[in-house]
Amino acid sequence: MSSTSSGNGLLHLNDVEAGHGPGPDPSKGDNDDLLDSDADPSDPFDIAHTKNAPLETLKRWRQAALVLNASRRFRYTLDLRKEEEKEQRKRMIRAHAQVIRAALLFKLAGEKQIGGTPVASPVAGGDFGIELEQLASMTRDHKLSALQQFGGVKGLSGMLRTNIELGINGDEADLLNRRNAFGSNTYPRKKGRSFWRFLWEAWQDLTLIILIIAAAVSLGLGIKTEGLKEGWYDGGSIFFAVFLVIVVTATSDYRQSLQFQNLNEEKRNIQLEIIRGGRTVKISIYEVVVGDVVPLKIGDQVPADGILITGHSLAIDESSMTGESKIVHKNQKEPFLMSGCKVADGFGTMLVTGVGINTEWGLLMASISEDTGEETPLQVRLNGVATFIGIVGLAVAGSVLVILLARYFTGHTEDPNGMAQFIKGVTKFDDAFNDVVKIFTIAVTIVVVAVPEGLPLAVTLTLAYSMRKMMADKALVRRLSACETMGSATTICSDKTGTLTLNEMTVVEAFVGKKKIDPPADSSQLHQSVLSLLSEGVAQNSTGNIFVPKDGGDVEISGSPTEKAILSWALKLGMKFDVIRSESTILHVFPFNSEKKRGGVALERSDSEVHIHWKGAAEIVLASCSGYLDSNGCLQPISEDKEFFKAAIDEMAANSLRCVALAYRLCEKEKIPTNEESSSGWVLPEDNLVLLAIVGIKDPCREGVKEAVKICMDAGVKVRMVTGDNIQTAKAIALECGILASAEDATKPTIIEGREFRVLSEKDREEMAKEITVMGRSSPSDKLLLVQALRKGGDVVAVTGDGTNDAPALHEADIGLSMGIQGTEVAKESSDIIILDDNFASVVKVVRWGRSVYANIQKFIQFQLTVNVAALVINVVAAISSGDVPLNSVQLLWVNLIMDTLGALALATEPPTDNLMHRSPVGRREPLITNIMWRNLLIQALYQVTVLLVLNFSGLTILHLKDDENREHAFEVKNTLIFNAFVLCQIFNEFNARRPEELNCFKGVTKNYLFMGIVGFTFILQIIIIEFLGKFTSTVRLDWQLWLVSIGIGIISSKDTTGCILHEAISTIAECMNLAFLLFLATDLCI
Repeated sequence: MSSTSSGNGLLHLNDVEAGHGPGPDPSKGDNDDLLDSDADPSDPFDIAHTKNAPLETLKRWRQAALVLNASRRFRYTLDLRKEEEKEQRKRMIRAHAQVIRAALLFKLAGEKQIGGTPVASPVAGGDFGIELEQLASMTRDHKLSALQQFGGVKGLSGMLRTNIELGINGDEADLLNRRNAFGSNTYPRKKGRSFWRFLWEAWQDLTLIILIIAAAVSLGLGIKTEGLKEGWYDGGSIFFAVFLVIVVTATSDYRQSLQFQNLNEEKRNIQLEIIRGGRTVKISIYEVVVGDVVPLKIGDQVPADGILITGHSLAIDESSMTGESKIVHKNQKEPFLMSGCKVADGFGTMLVTGVGINTEWGLLMASISEDTGEETPLQVRLNGVATFIGIVGLAVAGSVLVILLARYFTGHTEDPNGMAQFIKGVTKFDDAFNDVVKIFTIAVTIVVVAVPEGLPLAVTLTLAYSMRKMMADKALVRRLSACETMGSATTICSDKTGTLTLNEMTVVEAFVGKKKIDPPADSSQLHQSVLSLLSEGVAQNSTGNIFVPKDGGDVEISGSPTEKAILSWALKLGMKFDVIRSESTILHVFPFNSEKKRGGVALERSDSEVHIHWKGAAEIVLASCSGYLDSNGCLQPISEDKEFFKAAIDEMAANSLRCVALAYRLCEKEKIPTNEESSSGWVLPEDNLVLLAIVGIKDPCREGVKEAVKICMDAGVKVRMVTGDNIQTAKAIALECGILASAEDATKPTIIEGREFRVLSEKDREEMAKEITVMGRSSPSDKLLLVQALRKGGDVVAVTGDGTNDAPALHEADIGLSMGIQGTEVAKESSDIIILDDNFASVVKVVRWGRSVYANIQKFIQFQLTVNVAALVINVVAAISSGDVPLNSVQLLWVNLIMDTLGALALATEPPTDNLMHRSPVGRREPLITNIMWRNLLIQALYQVTVLLVLNFSGLTILHLKDDENREHAFEVKNTLIFNAFVLCQIFNEFNARRPEELNCFKGVTKNYLFMGIVGFTFILQIIIIEFLGKFTSTVRLDWQLWLVSIGIGIISSKDTTGCILHEAISTIAECMNLAFLLFLATDLCI
């Protein structure tokens, strides 16, 4: 590897990029090329998009990395071999589903648990009119003839004891009976790695294996020459130190693994709505049973295998199961639905006929272990840093080995009494061999300390910690790289509804004709014919539902917030929901479309009259109207009064209200398609509509959203609102939230409509995107165009979205943020982070955590590099000058434990501070090691090296030990003091690393219990090592004066004590070094 690539890995942070699904995306190509233009093609660690990177690129950086323990280093990266095999496994499962299912059932026959969830063994028939195998065979093979033999959906529902309108009873006895007969909606999952597996992987480190061999040789020679009582200490102490390193490393890795397992379980646990006992209830996907009635809408995941009961324009994306990107339209001729597929369009209800491993999706999930690995840009970059440092460390270790061996065999290495350790022809072979083994062991230990295996793994540690804490802050991370990228976000494109507002909607204004109904639910002000048409339109043109308890309890309304608000308003007007639905038959449905901003339904009444009802954005529906019904039920032409209605809409919008219009028209019966084929392609007439009402729906801003927006602005993150609502409503909410500072700012291009933006040329869009703060009446494609324009302009873009049509924008953005409550499964799968409470304040917390991840990694880098530099310089200088090193193998292993595992645990888990949100976003290619870090690193390393080398060469004089009769004891006291002072310097250096940019490094430390616990644990262990384990570590007990000296040396190393004496001087030196290093790289590259 060239010094250029290594050096580049050290100095520059990689483009931090949100991970996206595997496989190329044509829509992203240009942007990715643009963002990659700064990447160094000669540097294997310079990868901008780790998730989208080709396999060859990912292989290249792995091969370039200097790795001592590949199984540990690459544990949390993408398993390339498994990735290549995954598609082959999927095809095999599809082809041999029945055989695999039989094998799984046989395997599970003696097991009590599946992945921690009790599994019910299916019993043939049970209390139902159909057996499991009959049901599974019909669904799996899509046997329409078998369905017809059972009497169609109605006949099958009777066999399953299900009411297709009200669902199953859903009591505990019924659910248990169904699980016993047909199984539960769970599948076997491969158990996570056990602690013993982590223990096994931890000792696969090449240097540790060499140390174990060296320890075994030392143990054998020691026992042979000195006897068992005294001879086992040297080898035994190394064995013990290596064992301690392995156990602590395995424990830390095991804890990380458990955290990732819990987070993966959260991702899989989809919540969905089903109908039980006539009531719409929300349950976990694991609780679905055969016989359940499940409503499906656009963006949902099909939770189990099933049969279509009713559907309108229902289209299913079956690519996850068939492997073909083809949308399949479902109807009574094609009624079979497969688990794991997504609803691409329309809505409907399904009858569940297969769950768990009785579905192809269940077999697929049981056969493929989920690969949680995903290298992040920072992880790849730190592998480059570790490789660079490791090469230096290897060179140093090799030099120390050569120097020590040369000095030893030339007789220049002396014992404490001044006698040469090796005299040719005099020194016994066993003694010489033992001395060589010790020298070799020291060199290998220097490699252990020098190669920072824990550096790339510190990213995983801090991400695991951050992801767990972010769950408490209502953010579920789906892709690790998003955590890093969020710290670099320069703009957030946020939805309005539910993110900036509460998503708790109520109708507060209503116009029927030109009359404003006040209060809006006062039916006495309306004619009966108007009430009848309004009730009909609201009840039938809705995906919501109303449940009226038989015991007279509160009415339950389900559906989207907008649907619930309008249904609630109509109920207060006197609408009889169930009665109206029973009095007419739905002929065709045009589901609400975010492009057209409206939805419609054609229905046939009991008098054979056909009505077409439309509902949608007020100004769009109004444009299609030719007349309106006044409050007295009289039809009036609208041409002269359109300006009145437009003004009414603008006034409501200016008061932050969402405006929705309801309209209808008659349709001649002869124009209605008579068969299913022509009906599916029928376009509902949307002209010559009659306006029934315009309602204004209030959705108040969330509490604290204004403060959250201000925090973003102060942090250099621009907040943009992108909404499908009226431009006036968007403006009012933006002013209320603080996105717009004043009404004077609400001018073009700061505030713009989506249709105006989309007609611009690509270059003009890129220019205008920088100015846009609010985009109203935007479609999902407008949002995608805005994201693309912003990214091309150099912004790191975070986007919120909840609908299926938001998926392209979520995928395109650097960070896609989907909504956990209102978001569809399609949106969630396209996103990087799920905001569980749909709250913008939670988005701000994600930014804070993203910056914390980057800051914590920088803290650990500063700490680890300081230890690396100090340990290497001390041992090299001592080896060259005296032929001996003050820090032996066991001591260096203890330092390595403090540095790699305990140091990472202490610093990588620092909680975020308020100071993080007072900085600008981290640049895409900003240096990973800042000037301030160079300054701190150099001050610390210079101080430690100077003090400890002075002790090494003049310690006997300073400590008044020169006249000690026992020269060996004097040397042991001196070396023990050096070791003790060095460890205490690292303990205080951990405090320094906590706040690299602040003088007071102890601020807030008592609030971080984990940090204090690790520091306390390290200090107590150090006392035990010095005072009680001298035989193992080659140390002696120190008196209280020398303990005070050690602590004093450590305390002086803290920034609070040293103050600013050297800060300015070292800052200048650091800048010069950075410049010199860059010039060196440039020269090297030119050569």
